[in-house]
Amino acid sequence: MDEITARVFIGYDSREAAAFSVLSHSINSRASIPVSTAPLMLSQLGGAFSRPRESLQSSDFSFTRFLTPYLAGYEGWAMFMDCDMVMLEDIANLWALRDDRYAVMCVQHDHVPNEEKKFLNEIQTKYAYKNWSSVMLFNCAKCQTLTPEFVNSATGLQLHQFKWLDGDDQIGALPSKWNHLVGYDEPRNDAALVHYTIGGPYFEEFRDCEYADEWFSERESMLYCLQKNEIAAPKTS
Repeated sequence: MDEITARVFIGYDSREAAAFSVLSHSINSRASIPVSTAPLMLSQLGGAFSRPRESLQSSDFSFTRFLTPYLAGYEGWAMFMDCDMVMLEDIANLWALRDDRYAVMCVQHDHVPNEEKKFLNEIQTKYAYKNWSSVMLFNCAKCQTLTPEFVNSATGLQLHQFKWLDGDDQIGALPSKWNHLVGYDEPRNDAALVHYTIGGPYFEEFRDCEYADEWFSERESMLYCLQKNEIAAPKTS
């Protein structure tokens, strides 16, 4: 529990490149501890991931998220989160919730989506434990079942329903504010990590969704560059 740097792996899909960049900025701009962020890009995973894309797979990181413990060397703690999010609180407060009693920790949603399609006309799949795996704190030494071989061959439900654990008692619960589902959960003032799971405001169709203002504000903050005329003139004696 003495790890200082929060290791964060973020799902990456080229169709949501803007979302990845804004999320990364929102994390770092609020962090009071060192943070190491890395995109889970298929082009960077080499031989660790060779699984062909499946019809129900809505993003490039549907399965690669489970390589997080492997990429962390099965040591210490590491975090995964989807890219379609924005951080509104210091990530140190989430990192501090690590509990060595558990192999993995997540927000344990009771989420049954009503729609059949989501962003970019992707199929909205329905299953128990839906969205539990969209934010995960991994106690990596206890997740050594998640080898590249297993991640490449296990079924989607085996992975997303945590069948790689011996039981649900190895899953710790995080407060719901750390994976607030936009469009499902009632808006709240204390939402710490906002998840645009149906589609984010970077897609025209969802430009006016709840928490869109927060996302655009973060994007503007990320793009801001100090202009010459904003630099204070040096004082003269």
